[in-house]
Parts: sequence; C-alpha cells; structure tokens
Amino acid sequence: MIYWDIFLAFFIPGILGYGGGPSSIPLIENEVVDRYGWLTVSEFSEVLALGNALPGPIATKMAGYIGYEQAGVLGASVGVFATVAPSLILMIALMSLLYKFRESPRVKRMSNYVRPTIALMLGVMAFNFFAESYEGSGTLQTLFLIIASYLCLEKWKINPALVIGGALVYGALIL
Repeated sequence: MIYWDIFLAFFIPGILGYGGGPSSIPLIENEVVDRYGWLTVSEFSEVLALGNALPGPIATKMAGYIGYEQAGVLGASVGVFATVAPSLILMIALMSLLYKFRESPRVKRMSNYVRPTIALMLGVMAFNFFAESYEGSGTLQTLFLIIASYLCLEKWKINPALVIGGALVYGALIL
C-alpha cells in the first residue's frame, strides 16, 4: 500500500502542477506533510533546499529522496516514475495523435511552421552563448574552442558528451 501512496503523492501534483517543479512544490508539500505525514514542515523545507542545491528537476529529486526514505529503492523508483508519468503519458498521447495524422496537410503545415521558430530560438541561444563566451574568455580562446569543437563533432565524429567534457577540462586547466 505504501507504494500506491507514494505514487499518488507525486502523480497528482504532477498532473495539477502546471508550470513544472516549482509550481508543484506546494502540492507535493500538501501530500507529503499534511496528507500522509511523512515529513514535518521543517524536514520538507530541508528536502526542498537539498533539491534546489542539486542540478536537475526539483520535483523528481524530491520524489526520489522522499520515496527512498519511505520505502527504499523501490519507493524512490515509484516516486520518480510518478513525477514524470503525467508528462510521459501526455507526450505519448500527443505523439500518437501526430503520428496517426502525419499525412494530414494540416499537421504537415503545422510542423513546417514550427521548425523555423525552433531554429530561430536555437540560433538566439547559440548567439547568446557565443557572446558570453567571447566576453568571458576572449577572442583567441573562443575561436580555438569553436574550431576544436567543430572538428571533433563533424570531422572526427566524437561523442558530444566527450567534447563537452574536454571543453570543461580545457577551461579548468587553461582558463
């Protein structure tokens, strides 16, 4: 029964918490503190502080920690799954719907309209990253990293994670 409670404690806020982790925090607190009494308000605030200190989504980290505290590794797994399940279900449903109507002229037009917007957003983000890198590292370092990254990714087909790791090491040692 504890696994079902853990699932509901994180699934319901996942459905109702429109806007991601920060908007679902009060809903999670209501479930965890008020409804089930697993944590006190003070303990919940400590878990929230810990979740904010670590990288990644807040709600999933909290679900993993609280689930683990209540029911071990399986409890943590159930909590994390319950947190991502609403988004997962909606994505599967929407992708199934788009796949079903993929030959529809309206869906094709919609996809064609979305692509330039996404490309522009990625371009703006890349430009902002470049400008910040240029200001922080200088022209020579920025050009070196751009050229080295391009060669590693396009010519030598090195995994992007390794290229990012190499750039981090380079930055730590040189910059």
